Amino acid sequence: MLHLLLRRIAASIVTLTLISVVAFFLIELPPGDFVDSYVSKKTQGGDIITQEEISEMRSRLGLDRPVYVRYFKWVGNLVRGDFGFSWEYRRPVSDVLAERLPLTFILAFTTLIFTYMIAVPMGIFSAVRQYSLGDHAITILGYVGLALPQFVFALILMYLGHLWFGASVGGLFSPEFEDAPWSVAKGLDMLAHIWIPVIVLGTAGTAFQLRTMRAVLLDELNKMYVIAARASGLSEFRLLMKYPVRMALNPIIATLGWELSHIISGAPIVGLVLSLPDTGPLFINSLLNQDMYLAGTMILIYCALVVIGTFLSDILLMIMDPRIRIGGVS
Repeated sequence: MLHLLLRRIAASIVTLTLISVVAFFLIELPPGDFVDSYVSKKTQGGDIITQEEISEMRSRLGLDRPVYVRYFKWVGNLVRGDFGFSWEYRRPVSDVLAERLPLTFILAFTTLIFTYMIAVPMGIFSAVRQYSLGDHAITILGYVGLALPQFVFALILMYLGHLWFGASVGGLFSPEFEDAPWSVAKGLDMLAHIWIPVIVLGTAGTAFQLRTMRAVLLDELNKMYVIAARASGLSEFRLLMKYPVRMALNPIIATLGWELSHIISGAPIVGLVLSLPDTGPLFINSLLNQDMYLAGTMILIYCALVVIGTFLSDILLMIMDPRIRIGGVS
């Protein structure tokens, strides 16, 4: 098991290294850079910027250096805990992210918990009550959840919130708590607002995991070991939870990293639609303005969360299934 864990850790480090290369060079692919975006905005506002000023700005920001030199400088600073400087916000990237990254973590992991807490019990019920009215209703909800785009669902909820309650369901805080320091009251206010983005972000993942749980559990329920356990006189609930459900959880656990990536990939657009104070709108703005160090750092953090989720799913699989531990030792 230890050997398997070390292999997973080494693979995660290599993966993050390759991601840093891809992320940095993808941000460099579009024509122009931050200086071009900055000059374009100033020119549209009526300001006149000379070519000498443009060259001096590009030299001051280090944009006149080759791309591989900038990459190695960025990675070297990352190793020392320095994420670089945000040109758009004129502040260190770490300071910009410190204001919004905790809310992103809270939103992502709350959505992940919501997804599995809803999907697993409903998947079990749907499999045990196959072809019942409840099974058909859950199946329809699953198809709707998979088919409905997240940003459209967010717009529908915003419209219904305004229609029924006369208030916006966007944001994570009430107006009086938006700029207030953290307190118990602000935390409770956030819990009262967070359920809307959690439902929007978690609907598709819940529908997918629900269908997966149902399909795998139906396959397990028809196997001989279940029939033998039932013939031995084991109660139906204990039989269900001890054997087939435990086996059916393997593919659910294995997709933990994938599910986290799905939540993170949908968060920027949903955050923009719902006006969330997380890193979603910040990420989109950094890409539009080619704020290289901010955008690159955020891509790396998002991908690191996915790698960590995959690593945790590997550990949980080793705990749940002894065959994986034995395979790791061998």
